[in-house]
Amino acid sequence: MHKSISIEKDSSDSLGTAQQKLFRNNKRWSETIIKAVLTMAGIVSIFTTIGIVFELGKESFLFFSLPEVTLKDFLTGTVWQPVIGKFGVLPLVTSTMITSLFAMLVAIPLGLGAAIFLSEYAADKTRKVLKPILEILAGIPTVVYGYFALTFMTPLLRGIFGQENVEIYNMLSAGLVMGIMILPLISSMSEDALHAV
Repeated sequence: MHKSISIEKDSSDSLGTAQQKLFRNNKRWSETIIKAVLTMAGIVSIFTTIGIVFELGKESFLFFSLPEVTLKDFLTGTVWQPVIGKFGVLPLVTSTMITSLFAMLVAIPLGLGAAIFLSEYAADKTRKVLKPILEILAGIPTVVYGYFALTFMTPLLRGIFGQENVEIYNMLSAGLVMGIMILPLISSMSEDALHAV
């Protein structure tokens, strides 16, 4: 009786050991495949980045090798009309800076205020409601914000300041909506910084 029990125990132990070895080998095999796939994904992303940089560099070199384009005219020119060969980028850079300034004037005070409120004053229930709303705002595509600026913010500004003073495409509506767009980022980063202190 004891012999049959020990034989069954020995055979079940050896069967368990064989299953463990097989499982370990399968696990190693699957880990090897996963590592290979992740390595390939990393290599593809590196080569994609290198390709983008190379293509931009090549096209920039070809652009600045044109006789009608000089670096000085490109950086200081005030007319951007590629059809007639005018490539002044100064208005584009200036407009970007002004729009970013408007966005920061909206987003920094509101974002810091929201972060201070959420981390210091808000009750747990309020925080659990407001925090996901801010995170949802961060997930809205930028094209939706642009459409909102064009269809809501611009008519609102034209109603306040007059249609003759506010054009359809203006920096103020773009800056205000861009400030709303980056508000979740500033609020979230500020709240994390306040929690870290």
